[in-house]
Amino acid sequence: MMSLMVHLKTAAHLRGKGDRIAKVTFRGLSFYSRVAENCEEEAHFNQTFRWPIASRLDADEMLEIQVYNYSKVFSNRLVGTFCMVLQKVAEEGHLELTDTLIDDNNTSIKTSVTLEIRYQPMDETMGVWSDGELLGVPDDRDGMFAFETDSLLSGQSRGSGMSAGRALQGSIPTFRKAGKSVFSAMKLGKIKNSKDDHKKGDEPAILDMEDLDRKAMRLAGTLEADTISLASVTAVTTNVSNKRSKPDIKMEPSSGRPVDYQISITVIEARQLIGLNMDPVVCVEIGDDKKYTSMKESTNCPYYNEYFVFDFHVPPDVMFDKIIKLSVIHSKNLLRSGTLVGTFKMDVGTVYSQPEHQFYHKWAILSDPDDITAGCKGYIKCDIAVVGKGDNIRTPHKANETNEDDIEGNFLLPEGIPAERQWARFYVKVYRAEGLPKMNTNIMANVKKALTGENRDLVDPYVQVQFAGQKGKTSVQRSSYEPIWNEQIIFSELFPPLCRRLKIQIRDSDKVNDVAIGTYFIDLRKISNDGDKGFLPTLGPAWVNMYGSTRQYTLMDEHQDLNEGLGEGVSFRARLLLSITVEILDTASPEIISSTDVQVEAVSNISESATGKIEEFFLFGSFLEATMIDRKIGDKAISFEITIGNYGNQIDGMSRLSSTKKNKKDGEKEEEENELIQNSSEDEADEDGELVSVSSTPPMRPFITDRNYFHLPYFEKKPCVYIKSWWQDQRRRLYNSNMMDKIADKLEEGLNDVQEIIKTEKAFPERRLRGVLEELSVGCSRFVTLANKDLNQAGRTKLDRERLKSCMREMDSMGQQAKQLRTQVKKNIVRDKLKLAHNFLQKLRFLADEPQHSIPDVFIWMMSNNKRIAYARIPSKDILYSIVDEETGKDCGKVKAVFLKLPGKKGFGSAGWTVQAKLELYLWLGLTKQRKDFLSGLPNGFEEVKVAKMGPSLHLVPPVSLVYNMKQVFQLRAHMYQARSLFAADSSGLSDPFARVFFSTHSQVTEVLSETLCPTWDELLVFDDVELFGEATELRDDPPIIVVEIYDQDTVGKAEFIGRTFAKPTIKMCDEHYGPPRFPPQLEYYQIYRGNCSAGELLAAFELLQIGQGGRADLPPIEEPTDTERGPIVPVPLGIRPVLSHYRIEVLFWGLRDLKRINLALVDRPRVDIECAGRGVQSALIQNYKKNPNFSTLVKWFEVDLPENELLHPPLNIRVVDCRAFGRYILVGSHVVTSLRRFIYSPPDKTSNKWATAGDIIVNVDGEPPIRKMDTVVKLDAMSDAVVKVDMTEEEGDKEKKKKKKKKKKGGVEEEDEADESVLDWWSKYFASIETLKETLRAQEVAQAEAEEREDLEIAAEAADIKPDDLLLKGSRTKEKGKEKKSSKDKKKSQAADSLEKQPFKVKLDELVVYNKELESEYGNFEDWLHTFNLYRGKAGDDDEHTLDDDRIVGRFKGSLCMYKLPLPGEISREAGFDPNMGMFQSIPHNDPINVLVRVYVVRATDLHPADINGKADPYIVIKLGKSEVKDKENYISKQLNPVFGKAFDIEATFPVESMLTVSVYDWDLVGTDDLIGETKIDLENRFYSKYRATCGISSTYSVHGYNVWRDPLKPSQILAKLCKDGKIDAPQYGPGGKVKVADRIFHGPTEIEEENGLKKQTEEHLALSVLNHWEEIPRVGCKLVPEHVETRSLLHPDKPGIEQGRIEMWADMFPMDMPAPGPAIDISPRKPKRYELRVIIWNTDEVILEDDDYFTGEKSSDIFVRGWLKGQQEDRQDTDVHYHSLTGEGNFNWRFVFPFNYLIAEEKIVISKKESMFSWDETEYKIPPRLTLQVWDADHFSADDFLGAIELDLNRFPRGAKTAKQCSLNMIRNEQELPTISIFKQKRVKGWWPFVARDENDEIELTGKVEAELHLVMAEEAEKSPVGLGRNEPDPLEKPNRPDTTFLWFLSPLKAIRYLVCNRYKWLIIKIVLALLLLIMLGLFLYSMPGYIVKKLLGA
Repeated sequence: MMSLMVHLKTAAHLRGKGDRIAKVTFRGLSFYSRVAENCEEEAHFNQTFRWPIASRLDADEMLEIQVYNYSKVFSNRLVGTFCMVLQKVAEEGHLELTDTLIDDNNTSIKTSVTLEIRYQPMDETMGVWSDGELLGVPDDRDGMFAFETDSLLSGQSRGSGMSAGRALQGSIPTFRKAGKSVFSAMKLGKIKNSKDDHKKGDEPAILDMEDLDRKAMRLAGTLEADTISLASVTAVTTNVSNKRSKPDIKMEPSSGRPVDYQISITVIEARQLIGLNMDPVVCVEIGDDKKYTSMKESTNCPYYNEYFVFDFHVPPDVMFDKIIKLSVIHSKNLLRSGTLVGTFKMDVGTVYSQPEHQFYHKWAILSDPDDITAGCKGYIKCDIAVVGKGDNIRTPHKANETNEDDIEGNFLLPEGIPAERQWARFYVKVYRAEGLPKMNTNIMANVKKALTGENRDLVDPYVQVQFAGQKGKTSVQRSSYEPIWNEQIIFSELFPPLCRRLKIQIRDSDKVNDVAIGTYFIDLRKISNDGDKGFLPTLGPAWVNMYGSTRQYTLMDEHQDLNEGLGEGVSFRARLLLSITVEILDTASPEIISSTDVQVEAVSNISESATGKIEEFFLFGSFLEATMIDRKIGDKAISFEITIGNYGNQIDGMSRLSSTKKNKKDGEKEEEENELIQNSSEDEADEDGELVSVSSTPPMRPFITDRNYFHLPYFEKKPCVYIKSWWQDQRRRLYNSNMMDKIADKLEEGLNDVQEIIKTEKAFPERRLRGVLEELSVGCSRFVTLANKDLNQAGRTKLDRERLKSCMREMDSMGQQAKQLRTQVKKNIVRDKLKLAHNFLQKLRFLADEPQHSIPDVFIWMMSNNKRIAYARIPSKDILYSIVDEETGKDCGKVKAVFLKLPGKKGFGSAGWTVQAKLELYLWLGLTKQRKDFLSGLPNGFEEVKVAKMGPSLHLVPPVSLVYNMKQVFQLRAHMYQARSLFAADSSGLSDPFARVFFSTHSQVTEVLSETLCPTWDELLVFDDVELFGEATELRDDPPIIVVEIYDQDTVGKAEFIGRTFAKPTIKMCDEHYGPPRFPPQLEYYQIYRGNCSAGELLAAFELLQIGQGGRADLPPIEEPTDTERGPIVPVPLGIRPVLSHYRIEVLFWGLRDLKRINLALVDRPRVDIECAGRGVQSALIQNYKKNPNFSTLVKWFEVDLPENELLHPPLNIRVVDCRAFGRYILVGSHVVTSLRRFIYSPPDKTSNKWATAGDIIVNVDGEPPIRKMDTVVKLDAMSDAVVKVDMTEEEGDKEKKKKKKKKKKGGVEEEDEADESVLDWWSKYFASIETLKETLRAQEVAQAEAEEREDLEIAAEAADIKPDDLLLKGSRTKEKGKEKKSSKDKKKSQAADSLEKQPFKVKLDELVVYNKELESEYGNFEDWLHTFNLYRGKAGDDDEHTLDDDRIVGRFKGSLCMYKLPLPGEISREAGFDPNMGMFQSIPHNDPINVLVRVYVVRATDLHPADINGKADPYIVIKLGKSEVKDKENYISKQLNPVFGKAFDIEATFPVESMLTVSVYDWDLVGTDDLIGETKIDLENRFYSKYRATCGISSTYSVHGYNVWRDPLKPSQILAKLCKDGKIDAPQYGPGGKVKVADRIFHGPTEIEEENGLKKQTEEHLALSVLNHWEEIPRVGCKLVPEHVETRSLLHPDKPGIEQGRIEMWADMFPMDMPAPGPAIDISPRKPKRYELRVIIWNTDEVILEDDDYFTGEKSSDIFVRGWLKGQQEDRQDTDVHYHSLTGEGNFNWRFVFPFNYLIAEEKIVISKKESMFSWDETEYKIPPRLTLQVWDADHFSADDFLGAIELDLNRFPRGAKTAKQCSLNMIRNEQELPTISIFKQKRVKGWWPFVARDENDEIELTGKVEAELHLVMAEEAEKSPVGLGRNEPDPLEKPNRPDTTFLWFLSPLKAIRYLVCNRYKWLIIKIVLALLLLIMLGLFLYSMPGYIVKKLLGA
């Protein structure tokens, strides 16, 4: 018996007086000493701790002793820690020592401990020892043991590793005796080193006595609400056991199947492109598809607004790895490809993971891939959206946006990524690979061998790495199964990259085509962490495993896709050793390589040990049962093979024999192929006693179970397999991953329970959620304790260390958050907190996924005839063994039900749902040296059968089979009550379902019920004499699962599979009593799955009864079949079937709509049959469906017995049949109402406020619409009262006065023409409403951001233990996530708030409501009393057949239901005017045909899907209603994807025949038919009859003329009177003083109205209208009436279901023809742009940089001229004349430009109409922002002119010009945001100086000149009255500039030039030169004549 014993004697030199406690830890298992009380210097513990150990003591293992100051109340404080390596103990076996402790700063302290350690190794034999030992209730019974609540709370009585099946119950009394103090010391919190926890001390949760008692009781079997697990969604989780693991219920592989995607990209504009005067084009590239925008000339801020759509049909993985690349190309044309300015890359996955799957109006930062030192090359503003099937994307409402020009705030980057991204190098080092498969045939090899005489490996591998759209390859290693490359591939990319995955592929080089051998994806988010303490991406050096198709080589591999990484690999392919590092580049350093091309370099080899020490692993498997084998393969013998890597693979492993492992020096794993003999009896040990693996079971012939399935006769004898393999020992990675997985599994199970409790409305969901969160926090702290060890083991990579740190941080904070979330869980907010808990779950799953593999996955193959048929893949971590229980894989040493499936594409679709085989399989994987206990998890009661002829070491050999000598006999009773919402498997839209129940090797079938989706079988299936092997008690805890499969019976052929579910039976042993609480069992719902999709629910109960000595007579009796008609079918017994009550169901039959043909014949005389629980009612027959599809009798009812429990109510079936001649009936379609709950009648509550009649209630009506009242955000300034209400009641004089006043106050914020009554039109109202809509959205955003911030603060606060009051002081500093998250939120908030504050107060216009969705979604589909039920027919489609449910709809039934218990309370029927024929459906209108005028207003369409090759469309409207159709083809709008239609269409219709309105947008084509772009359908009938009154929206004010004229033929007072009458309340009473009283509510409003001639008169309409606008306040009958509105509807195309093709804004009014006729339609025709003329006078320039050098004098000068144009009209550019030879940069021009343009004031856009090209059929209209561009140039005569600088002025917002040239500076451009701006449309005339700027080489803005200009804007009419000339021409000519004389040309008048040069320029210079010359001459003469003169003097001559 191996064990380690530690005798802890004393701890000395302690400081102070107090209680001490010590904790001793070895191999993750801790013991606590007793508490040494009141000791001073020295604490005497004198205790022995013993660890039974299963494997040898390694020399590097550690023993840790921690001494604490013990406290009953607070957490224990650590005094110090003593750690020692047990090397000496391992060698000598005994050691005594005294040593000092170290504190948490790793410094030595005085305190010391004295201890003695003994290690008792074994005499090399492995014995089995009793269960209780390791659970280590330590020897002296007072000791305590730090167990985890983890296993306590779940009722899993497992000790710390071995299966201590019943040990814990034995140890519970010990807790009881131990007394209070002990319990408080039992730390259920985290026990961890305080050195990582510098923030605070430990805070364990302290368990008090009652708690623990409760937990102890719970273990004994009684469970308590907090932790009880309901029959949750999978229903298998009920009693979690310790010998069985949960089966996976979803079967089918979902990845790898192609799906539809649509990517739409709008390129709006580009700004700040680097380069002068360029002609930019934007290229949009996704994968291999490229599209280009048009070219814009000579501008570096082009405006495009072009829309591109890319359609894909690929698997999601492929889609999300595609790269979206935006690049700007300069001067591209047909002949040349242009030069690249900059690019931006991002993968599709990043966009898809954004909220709403899109970026909207964001700026992409361009960088130059060829020059990484350069910096930003400009910005592109774009929208990118990725739509998958079924996503619908809501873009923010399209209208004039404000803040988007702020580039910094709107970068196209996911949240949390910095705008300034740096360049980085990604190094992928590829070292070597192993275990490659053959990629060639043997024939070829034999030919080669014959020719060359050498035996070669049949594969030529190389590695290809793809990242961010670039590919790199290593060299090819010819013919090698174990290639060694040692190369690195280097990518340069911005960091953090916007591409998430790196794709690494081993490929086989081939002359014809290279094929992939295996693929591995690395998700960069998993190998890096972007937090404050994060780390750059790093990986390895580590082995990664690749999986793919099976290994045998075939020329055409049907599973080749699997090798490309699509779908789940079905076999091990190879493993590759690689590492990844990232280095951020310092772009300033000179020696940097600036290109980003992929480079490949050699790297040095890596040492063997770098990836870990190689250990021998042992894998054991035992097949306890093999059932449900598909009958196709049932005729041949079957065997099962288990492989791990290439070990155990007998058919297609490697064909090379190698020497045994012992002789290999380097211990590197090689494919060894032992000559394995199929039948394991002859296996022998080799010379040195080594095990030989047995990897497959002996072949056996299957037996027949039933007509579909076979089973193998594994009865008493269970075959076993075992495999030895060698891998690097990196178990720690898997252990951490396992711990997180287990926490996550438990959390998921708990959350499912909570959801189930909420769904089934059981009591106390919040308790269960608190329990779940408690478990989570305990689990997290336990993880932190366990994970923090053996960090310095061999082969730990940087990623291992960093991941561990970050996982521990995350888990720690998650534990804290869970703790604090637990305190916040209240009953009313359970759902919100549940959401937060789901976030924890996602995070856990993300953390648990380990990117660095170690041991490959295990594959189980079913073989028949030496062919691989079906497989299962089990991750090796799930079956990995560890001494510490939490680290063990969830399926290790447990029996797992495994379903085998077909490989690859064969498994898609229906083939993937049928089970190929179901195995009950036991697996164990661990180090060979730990393998002593590998059988402990098996059900007890077996004997091992070893291989014969073994040598002396027999005990070491695993068994080849197990023989069970214990067997129990049971009877299984399956109570099959009913199923609901089944999948429709027949063409009639129904199924003929029956259920087949499998248990062990037995199966039985229920009866077939024809034509139903909700069969109530009510049948008891009895399985007699079921034999199960193993101990009775174990079987009670761990019964095998029951599989229930539902089929559809077909008259011919095989029954068709509908779905499958699993269940666990409730078990009664023969000595137990059959009675409550467990028996009889309750019916439960089990979710039925078909592949991954839900296919219904089954309501059933299962019990398994043991048959004892007395035989079946002892079992509870079974009732005899009572129902004689059903034959020998036994019904479900009374105690189990639900209790019934008597209900009445009333049905309202209204009519049938849109019935399609059945078998090509029209439906003529339909009838509706309603059925529920075997009872039903039929509607009256519709005599002629074509003429009147409504029913003559409206209400019928039937009575039925239904269960008391509403959740068990059976579904109600609606069927429509067509009555043909000769009494034949044909089913048209059917509908199943699954839940009747919404139709249950509840009598109105008389006590509620709605019925209160005491006193009148005054309703506050005055006050503007709520949106304007956003005082919280909008600062209302003092003068806000001055906002003019343009009300019809004011007199004109007042109005003028007010207007003036307003103008003065507001400083001209308001355009005078807007406020003018005559100018206001419907569009003013529309745009004002859109502003309101956007403000509402912004306000919501602000509120949301604030709420998020508050919550963050709360969480952070609780984590840091501060009271919320301190929060205000601390602000948001405590936030964990760091600044990134905060800033983005704050930014959002401040942006939204700013934009709210910036809103100037406009004139108060009357507004309408703009819904940015369909109107019916706002009003519950208008199903307030009339419901629409879709009728289905035909088979339901599965994903791959792409049949959506919409295609199965064959019509609609309109009606309603009402159910109530009988008898009804009397007062209802006694009410006045109660019509007994109508039952509960009182006051419902008649359904006779009615004629209606429908008026459809179409405002505009947005984001249409392009229909033409040029990426545009020519849309027009088509409206269909019944037979009438209106085509507006001649008014198509050319080349527009956002057309404004502004049209009203009138159609007359007769309800009910014509009630479905279709509005379609078609694309006009010159030749060929027009294509449908998209259409939307509106059910007018429901709107017409709705109580929300959707016939004609009610506007906010009433007026009789002007833009807001009342549209309805009925006046408000008439509408109000009618509503009162219908609702049976008193007519409104109008009182004096503007009051009206309706149903005890009093409303106020104005009482006079102004007519068109300006006269006023009294009216009650305003009062009536204020009631209508607040109708929801009226008791009992009130509801919100539909206001005047515009709705936004999605356009869909039938060929692309679910993908939006654009949106249309519209509304529809309906007027019954028997009422007075409505007035003419409102004019909503699009505003015509106004014609303006902009006159720009260029007066002067100054300080223009000088560009030319003079030929003669070398002087700097410039020949200046100025060029100008309005953006978008480059071809109309105008130039001044040239000011030649300016030497100072000054130029004088006095030159006038004149730009005429059309302008839409409301949208602030210039409208241009021009032909796109010479081939265009008609002109296209463009809308572009009004921007004036002025440029300054240097004219050259012989070469191209030089561009010097430019300025662009947005005419709506540009800085005011400077008064003088001196004051004009760069700041006018730089600080554009801060400076006050003006609009030329308000100022009309502006003069001043503006700077010209250009960018220098370093990309800095520099000043290149100044211009004095005058801008003058005139309307077209004024321009005609006072015309001006261009340049300096008549009329109104400008005077000539006074230019200096140099500004002429020298070669025209050379003399003049010379004179000028001489006289003007060089006059003084010439004078100076002349003087100097004179002086020189004088000096020369002096010198010349001096000597002679002196001589003369001397000689005295």
